[in-house]
Amino acid sequence: MEYKDYYEILGVKRDASEAEIKSAYRKLARKYHPDVNKTKEAESKFKDINEAYEVLSDKAKRQRYDSLGSNWQGGQSYTPPPGFEQFNFGGGNGGAYQSFNFNGQDLGGFSDFFSSLFGDMMMGGGARSQGMNFGGFDFGGPQQTASSRRSSRQRQTKTSKEDLDITKTLNITAKDVFNKKPISVNFSEMNRCTQCPPNGGYCTACGGTGFTNVTKSIKVKLPPEVKEGQKVRLKGEGKVDSYGQAGDLYLIIHFTDKEYEVDGTDLTKEIEITPPEAVLGTKKEISTLHGNIGIKIPPKTSSGQMLRLKNLGLPKKDGGFGNLNAKIKIIIPKNLTEKQIELYKQIQNS
Repeated sequence: MEYKDYYEILGVKRDASEAEIKSAYRKLARKYHPDVNKTKEAESKFKDINEAYEVLSDKAKRQRYDSLGSNWQGGQSYTPPPGFEQFNFGGGNGGAYQSFNFNGQDLGGFSDFFSSLFGDMMMGGGARSQGMNFGGFDFGGPQQTASSRRSSRQRQTKTSKEDLDITKTLNITAKDVFNKKPISVNFSEMNRCTQCPPNGGYCTACGGTGFTNVTKSIKVKLPPEVKEGQKVRLKGEGKVDSYGQAGDLYLIIHFTDKEYEVDGTDLTKEIEITPPEAVLGTKKEISTLHGNIGIKIPPKTSSGQMLRLKNLGLPKKDGGFGNLNAKIKIIIPKNLTEKQIELYKQIQNS
């Protein structure tokens, strides 16, 4: 049986953290998903990626896998991984287990190496006759009761709950917050297929990959005084597993406004004026979220100076509005005449 290096498949080091393993898996899964990649080797590669992640993302299974190494078929020198010492690894009492099911999917879709590593170890009579759940795997013998299957299923869903959560960045503008209208959020995510036959067989919903690409569109109402970097939770809008359990969607707020700088409920907007306007003072009409207004810029105003305009910012939670800071920016016109340039020279030499 050919040894499979799951670390090499995911392109990570053997001491990689859970976050690094998850990140590598997601990148590769998106790249080789059959819905995206139509090459011949994509489906095989996709299955290897998922098989590697099934093991390395679970602490118990990863520990067992690491304990075997490349000499996992070392015969008499074989050392059982932690947690399996009490089981009979021989073929006694006929040796064949009745079923080997992982998360509702028959392991026929996984490699022979995977099946041997996590299946053949349990071929002793004890596992065959009683049916066991170990480390998230359901070894369901003929004597296994319905209640034990339910208990096994409950333990699996609890350990995988956090993996069902999704985190996305939500790009918004000050106008989105000011309007107080729900914002449409569209995104795609790969979910475990919930249509796979429980007893194996080809699944037309996912094409045998075990995953489906789900596109969602939801409406999000932003909370008052939403801030940059704030995390907004949408309960039950995450991934869905084969048991119907749904994770949560977390949206991280990011302002991409080109007109305003946002600081809580206060806004800052640049106002451009010319050098003569800065020296002599002027009046300007500017646009705000509340409509166009006229402002007076006093004489001898410097670049970078702030003019505070009260109650022209974003809505406050307890009523009222923040402020709008008009930040002065002095610009030099590009189409100056020779006469104007000469006047500047006179000012400079005076």
